Amino acid sequence: MSEQPAILLIYTGGTIGMMKDFETGALKAFNFSKLLQKIPELKQLDCRIETISFENPIDSSNMNPQKWVKIATIIENNYHDFDGFVVLHGSDTMSYSASALSFMLENLAKPVVFTGSQLPIGDLRTDAKENLITAIQIASLQHKNKPVINEVCLYFEYKLYRGNRTTKINAEHFNAFASPNYPPLAESGVHLKINNDLMLPKNGSKKIIFHKELDDNVVIVKMFPGINESVLSAILQIPNLKGMVLETYGSGNAPTDEWLILALKKAIKSGLHVVNVTQCSGGSVSMGQYETSTSLKKIGVISGKDSTTEAAISKLMYLLGQQVAPNVFKTIYETSIRGELS
Repeated sequence: MSEQPAILLIYTGGTIGMMKDFETGALKAFNFSKLLQKIPELKQLDCRIETISFENPIDSSNMNPQKWVKIATIIENNYHDFDGFVVLHGSDTMSYSASALSFMLENLAKPVVFTGSQLPIGDLRTDAKENLITAIQIASLQHKNKPVINEVCLYFEYKLYRGNRTTKINAEHFNAFASPNYPPLAESGVHLKINNDLMLPKNGSKKIIFHKELDDNVVIVKMFPGINESVLSAILQIPNLKGMVLETYGSGNAPTDEWLILALKKAIKSGLHVVNVTQCSGGSVSMGQYETSTSLKKIGVISGKDSTTEAAISKLMYLLGQQVAPNVFKTIYETSIRGELS
């Protein structure tokens, strides 16, 4: 490997990879092999950049576990030839993908930085250039010839976040993402400020493991005033359903209706893993704090603590894919394995 850090840019699709055809006004996919010609500023970065693109780039609304495996496989096939990876991705499902990849890449020793943009790369007022340039710069940071960052991150609008702590909060503003329960790992201003004390600990010499088995027999159910028995029963009777993320009120509260508790209790006894996360944008589940969550705790509902819904559902898919034994599933789920919960 050369002294100059080598960065692999992986384009999956999304707004960042679009260029406007000024004759028709339509957006079309950008040829990433000509990246340096279009963004000459990249030549100022002290790193070697190579690009790889999905054969058929997708809108991030079409992202799914099979395509997460595709991203992980690209990283696996190139892992020993590059010092860092930047994944260009549509913003709508970026937090889901960054969360999923964090679980799929065990013992990661190099940066995987997700980024994208709200405006196309060829647009006059685009945020794409800054996001892309800084994401590459962050991915190429080294200290004593070793990467400074060794986790899956998300960079957007001057902030680098832990990927599995993020959620998209805005469809129009450039600051599209937030990390409600964990501070930024880095902030880009006049200087690039890295918060080293917030990073995941280095994993020593452990070999990276690529986990590609994900089980998507899962569902997210959001509590709302008026949720009724027939609706919940229909969901719980879905064939092969193995996991549910329950978005509850406040610190993990749900209605105390007998039918609700009995339905969940029966499902849990039958082997369904039910995870409780708050539907609030920030904060943590604390079952037992109020009477309205005590019943959930008693019947064996798993606490998602301060996980985002994106991290909770992808962790569920990951652990189900690993075929974790039922008797230890709750314990492992409630333990932070990639910095996804406090």
